[in-house]
Amino acid sequence: MPKSVLIIGAGIIGISAALELQSKGFHVRVLDRKGVAAETSQGNAGAFAFSEVTPLATPGILRQAPKWLFDPLGPLSIPPRYAAQIAPWMYRFWRASRARRFGAARAAQTALMTLAQAATERQIKLVQGEDLIRRDGQLRLYDDPRQWQADQSQRAFLQEHGVLAHELLSTNDIAEIQPGLNPRFTHALYTPNWMNTVDPKTWTERLAQKFLSLGGVIDQTDVKALTRMGGKTRLETSQGPQSASTIILAAGAWSHSLAKGLGDAIPLETERGYNTTLPQGAFDLRTHLTFAAHGFVASRIQNGVRIGGAVELGGLELPPNFTRADALLHKAQDFMPDLNPQGGQQWMGYRPSLPDSLPVIDYAPNAPNVIYAFGHGHLGLTQAAATAEIIANLVSHAPPPIDLTPFSANRF
Repeated sequence: MPKSVLIIGAGIIGISAALELQSKGFHVRVLDRKGVAAETSQGNAGAFAFSEVTPLATPGILRQAPKWLFDPLGPLSIPPRYAAQIAPWMYRFWRASRARRFGAARAAQTALMTLAQAATERQIKLVQGEDLIRRDGQLRLYDDPRQWQADQSQRAFLQEHGVLAHELLSTNDIAEIQPGLNPRFTHALYTPNWMNTVDPKTWTERLAQKFLSLGGVIDQTDVKALTRMGGKTRLETSQGPQSASTIILAAGAWSHSLAKGLGDAIPLETERGYNTTLPQGAFDLRTHLTFAAHGFVASRIQNGVRIGGAVELGGLELPPNFTRADALLHKAQDFMPDLNPQGGQQWMGYRPSLPDSLPVIDYAPNAPNVIYAFGHGHLGLTQAAATAEIIANLVSHAPPPIDLTPFSANRF
């Protein structure tokens, strides 16, 4: 059994893995250029979205591609100046949207989510974190009967696989659970046992504090390169070479650049997500709201309200387009008429996304002491505890709790 593990990335995936490996007796160090939850992990909606098992690449989705290119503020968009660069990824995305591949990806996502639901509860107990958890349910809202009908197969799939218990609601039922919504929302899917954290950054910091209290180490250093030479893995950082028996690559949207040094060309892109966090008193939000056809959510973060979501496939280099955050906030004002939009703080994060919406959780093909754990898209918080348990099994060379074939680094 390896004695030391080095983790690249102090986001929710890396910190969860560090804590889980530590609990199994490993000596763990975490490296990150900015620190704990300093990148994408700090700004998500705080939801443990175990019922979100449908891949982004759904059958027929590419028929909307021209609309994306000409609607920069739509729920799924591609900046025109990034279109040529993302074309190879979009080709893989199209292949993943075929019915057979879509079905396989959804089944794999369901297996990971089932594990994640149980693993997250174990993680909450490990860090005594119930004070940072809200169990207020979720309303998935519909204002278009056609969209409600189109999602019928998804509801049937969730019922069949028991991902989360849920109920079907009408207008009066919706108003009882969440007053103050525009009456245009005539149907909803209510998930009573849905849960959120009060703040994703605070949650990740709680895990990190537990890890540090038990002797773990988190170093702020920039990882420059990960290479393989003479049968050995070399890790170069701004503080010089680093070594460990096992290395976990969990650097989110930056992971593929390091994987290239090991000879692996993994098609990782970024779902650039935008949000605005409004202060206390902005709206009396009583449950997590998902506006199904509009690509955004409303969630409680600390005592405020966060309006965010959408997908902009725009890479790491283009400057943020905060008109997208403005557009989401304007829609939220229409859907939640009592919402006070003043005093908000805008944010954009880089969600690491693979064409089939599944992460890579696997040994590096060319470096047996390196394990990849990245590409969770907008589900990193949700799947972190499950990914951590899988990584602990891989490091220990124990059988994984689920079939990892769909999450292979070689699948593309």
